[in-house]
Amino acid sequence: MKFFQLFFLCLLFGCSVKESAPKPNVILVITDDQGYGDIGAHGNTLIKTPHLDSFYSESYHLTDFHVGPTCAPTRSSLMTGRYANSTGVWHTVGGWSLLRENEKTLADMFVEAGYKTGAFGKWHMGDNYPFRPQDRGFQQTVIHGGGGVQQTPDYWGNDYFDDTYFNNGKPQKYSGYCTDVFFGEAINFIQENKEAPFFCYIAPNAPHGPFNVPTAYYDMYKNIPEAILTDTQKKFYGMITNIDDNFGKLRTVLKDLKIADNTILIFMTDNGTSAGYYNKKGVEKGFNAGMRGTKGSEYEGGHRVPFFIHWKDGEISTSKDIHELTAQLDILPTLAELCGIQLPKDHLEIAGKSIVPLLKGETTVDNRILITDSQRLQEPEKWKQSAVMQHKWRLINGKELYNLENDKGQKNNIAATNIEKVNELRAFYDRWWQTVSVDFDKEIYFDLGNDKENPITLTAHDCHAPNGQHPWNQIYIRQGTIGSGYWSVNVLEEGAYKVSLRRYPIESNLLINTAVEGITVSQLPGLEKDIPKGVNLNYVAATINFENQIKKEKLVSATDFSADFTVNLKKGKTKLYANFKDAEGKENVAYYVYVEKI
Repeated sequence: MKFFQLFFLCLLFGCSVKESAPKPNVILVITDDQGYGDIGAHGNTLIKTPHLDSFYSESYHLTDFHVGPTCAPTRSSLMTGRYANSTGVWHTVGGWSLLRENEKTLADMFVEAGYKTGAFGKWHMGDNYPFRPQDRGFQQTVIHGGGGVQQTPDYWGNDYFDDTYFNNGKPQKYSGYCTDVFFGEAINFIQENKEAPFFCYIAPNAPHGPFNVPTAYYDMYKNIPEAILTDTQKKFYGMITNIDDNFGKLRTVLKDLKIADNTILIFMTDNGTSAGYYNKKGVEKGFNAGMRGTKGSEYEGGHRVPFFIHWKDGEISTSKDIHELTAQLDILPTLAELCGIQLPKDHLEIAGKSIVPLLKGETTVDNRILITDSQRLQEPEKWKQSAVMQHKWRLINGKELYNLENDKGQKNNIAATNIEKVNELRAFYDRWWQTVSVDFDKEIYFDLGNDKENPITLTAHDCHAPNGQHPWNQIYIRQGTIGSGYWSVNVLEEGAYKVSLRRYPIESNLLINTAVEGITVSQLPGLEKDIPKGVNLNYVAATINFENQIKKEKLVSATDFSADFTVNLKKGKTKLYANFKDAEGKENVAYYVYVEKI
């Protein structure tokens, strides 16, 4: 009897899937910045992805599957089944990439169902308690900080090779290339938990920039003429081929452990390509499957991505296209139904819907409408970089209308001749906006004095900067990029606190006033380009301001590693401003701030 038939009979007659078959394992692989066209099976004749191509031949494919145009919003929707704008994650930096504490995740759902859970690679929904993956249902984690390796919250000096990552929140040195490490740690988790059902989330930072790649993978593409692929694209493709090799190793391990057949294996990506396709002044390089737009775009190429699913015991193991409109919102309810488990307890209303009927071959005739947008602002703006989608209709920014049935590249705006459809989609967006905007004015706070994280590390990556000045990666820190703004903090208990401002993170052991040495490609082959030498900003003073509580300033000397303040804080929510000053009185945000309840 087919699994789906058995599953629905069990629902009808009150038995459980557990009594008739073991729960399936679930592995979800999501890569970073790899677009729909960055896979051989989708028609790219230059890229080498033999393992993904083979997987494609054994999988169902969602051909009209959509995510957010950028990474953190996509991941928040994937984890919760809810629109990113509702979860507090509508940006990638600036204090709006933190998954609200009351949101429930895929990992919560699987833990409640008795699964072991692990996350490996990129999280990008908060690096502090209670936003970290280990606070959101994942029992084993090996991740980098921020939105990518070498970003401000990441361990200082990481460059994709032999880096330090956070193992259940504790820094640990690893040997090897980042993607190899994350897949390797995931495989270790799988081997340790092969007897129990597990949920394994593998989220490599690759092929996100910087495009640092082992030279052997770059060499696979280096002889392609520059007129066909830029040097950056060759590195980008090399990173994807390395992912492909690791995906092949993963599948081999599953077969060797004899758990491949009862494992739901999913491959997807988080937004459109960042470097796989260029179209500048009519000159095209790379491949984008005929779509308009790339990462960050409201057009199709910014948010339509690959989605392949395989489960042999569930009879999902042949090549089959499913063309109905779907999104990352659908994954949580779909996995709940496939695994015969409940949605997470106390979950908020989800926007996604199970696609099990589509996997069963049932035809849907509903007029489902989905929305994606890219905000990347402190305060979201209505209609900003938005796409309202229904079947093959696309309403862009509330003004442009396209029908992909006969205009795949979105070249012909037909809004003027389809006023009724425009009005229908605009009306849906208006109702949607009312729903997702309810909590836009509710700040998300970092706890000060919480036993789960004391001291707490705050970085410029998460600083609210109304002017958009976020020094969000370590190159900016080296170069002394100007930042501004505040952190929203919640003082849990009145008392004494030590506040330490640093130019560089504590693990760097660097003075406030010093310049960091650079690293050249000759010193570390595989770098996309040299890591620049830093700039000494010659600070003379540091200031802190807990709004409506206390303001202090102190001098900074040439021998200081940090500017330390001891203050008595009142309980409650406030804004923390922390800055350095140079001899001319020019201010710059403290890139790293450590606050400890003492």
